Amino acid sequence: MSTVILKTKLSSGPAPVHPLREFWSYFSANRGAVMGLVVVVTVLLVALFAPWLAPHSPNITDSTVFLQPPAWQVGGSWSYPLGTDAIGRDILSRLMYGARLSLVIGLAVVAISVVVGTVLGLLAGFFRGVFEIAIMRLMDIILTLPSLLLAIVIVAILGPGLMNAMLAVAIVVLPHYVRITRAAVIAETSRDYVTAARMSGAGRMRLMFSEILPNCAAPLIVQASLGVSTAILDAAALGFLGLGAQPPSPEWGTMLADAREFVLRAWWVVTFPGLAILITVLAFNLLGDGLRDAFDPKLKR
Repeated sequence: MSTVILKTKLSSGPAPVHPLREFWSYFSANRGAVMGLVVVVTVLLVALFAPWLAPHSPNITDSTVFLQPPAWQVGGSWSYPLGTDAIGRDILSRLMYGARLSLVIGLAVVAISVVVGTVLGLLAGFFRGVFEIAIMRLMDIILTLPSLLLAIVIVAILGPGLMNAMLAVAIVVLPHYVRITRAAVIAETSRDYVTAARMSGAGRMRLMFSEILPNCAAPLIVQASLGVSTAILDAAALGFLGLGAQPPSPEWGTMLADAREFVLRAWWVVTFPGLAILITVLAFNLLGDGLRDAFDPKLKR
């Protein structure tokens, strides 16, 4: 009897690893990705609790503290830890509130691009033919144009503003999601589970959205995490050119534009918004690399 039990235990093998635990083991092996996740979560928390964390209102001016240096420099004060700008607004408070705008822009742009790009990619990869050629040639035309230049042209047509800047950036990054979805759909439609679902009487909508789409989610998630950084950077560039968020909005690109003429006189008004953009974009890129390593079976170690 004991021999039978021992054979049964040996044949059963070790218990399967939970998918979330397996994902975290691959993701946490990339230290850069973990650091990126920590920074992203920190920025999200700062943006969420900005009204309670910020020492001052982002748009209140004080004529007695124009271009006050950071607290650790001569003439600085801990009432304004990172100093003030040219009209006496607290830079730290504006950075905290600016995180809200930058993250909203990035997440909204990615949401629009993912939804529209996924639908177009599904249709192009599933129906093929003339419809696929028309969609992909349009995406190729968008990709041939420099992204920032195309965004500037779109905003110039629609008019400057935060919503128009978000729409322009969404159009610029749209081809990446269309191409990724189409390639994944073409690869998945030839698999056995799709053939079995088709033979069982599944309609086109069920095949596209219930059978194929869930198996295309991994590359889309990776591209979306990388796309947030691209959206934040492009939106900051439009804000710097005066085509994105308009003053007095505490958007990081707009803060850089307002501080251009004070670069030599007050280094802090340019340095801290630039560092905020750099650190946030780098964190999302590191996070995207970690997700790619965790989702792609070819890269799993």
